Amino acid sequence: MKYLHTMVRVTDVDASLDFYCNKLGLTEVRRKESPQGRFTLIFLAAPGQEGVAEVELTYNWDPETYGEGRNFGHLAFEVDDIYAACQKLQEGGVTINRPPRDGRMAFVRSPDNISIELLQKGDALPPLEPWASMSNTGKW
Repeated sequence: MKYLHTMVRVTDVDASLDFYCNKLGLTEVRRKESPQGRFTLIFLAAPGQEGVAEVELTYNWDPETYGEGRNFGHLAFEVDDIYAACQKLQEGGVTINRPPRDGRMAFVRSPDNISIELLQKGDALPPLEPWASMSNTGKW
């Protein structure tokens, strides 16, 4: 058995690609348009991870209301520097819902409220301000 991908439904392709690609750093691997099914599938992967573990963004052409996505759980990505990753996201306008106070873990949310967990590669980094003193914001 081989893990293929995780599917999340999105309501705005442009906002989602901005978040996942421009801010989180994933790249678009492939795209499938289905006029008959009235949906678009966009497959994303972390650089160098194409075909290993992908995220499938599903955009249904007919508007639907989705819940917060919290019941989905979360996507998790390992990062080289948790503080640098959170700083970049914050500078891009992304709210850090659970700051990396422990130097190990943080949570943010996509435009469709999918929880994204960021985990420090290797051992936790030493606590660093302003992250160590930050409170949680919203849900994560």
